[in-house]
Amino acid sequence: MTKTGISPEWTGRTHGGMIVKRLTALLIVALAPLSVPGRTQNPQPGAMPALSLVQPGQWFLKSRANPAKNRSVCVGDVRALLQVEHGDAMCNRFVIANAPRETTVHYTCPGSGHGRTTIKVETPRLIQIESQGIARQEPFAVEFEGRRVGECKIATRSALH
Repeated sequence: MTKTGISPEWTGRTHGGMIVKRLTALLIVALAPLSVPGRTQNPQPGAMPALSLVQPGQWFLKSRANPAKNRSVCVGDVRALLQVEHGDAMCNRFVIANAPRETTVHYTCPGSGHGRTTIKVETPRLIQIESQGIARQEPFAVEFEGRRVGECKIATRSALH
């Protein structure tokens, strides 16, 4: 017993602090998987529950501010809707918020710009898209109401931007 009445085994003073060292090592091993880049910061596409509700197909994106930006697009992979101003550019995505009916993603497209997009899913055929960033060396800020209008038509396959 020490002067405080605590057994030396519980203070870590026996065996050169072996208990403290073991507890520290155990804590490091337990927390190590959380520090791996990408595991908790950027979930796989299937881990975005809001997007898993959205149906692929022909979509009409109606601009809230500028009818000239309205467009009809064939969407095979709904993740493409995350980067409406960067089309098919190869981009790295970082999920900022991930809820059952809303996803916010920041993405970076080397050499093409970057953006931040929020998609709110009202139904599998009706979504709201808000996106802003830099594309073609110019800032952009767009808001769309997206409605699925049917299956893709080969003649109308087009890029999102």
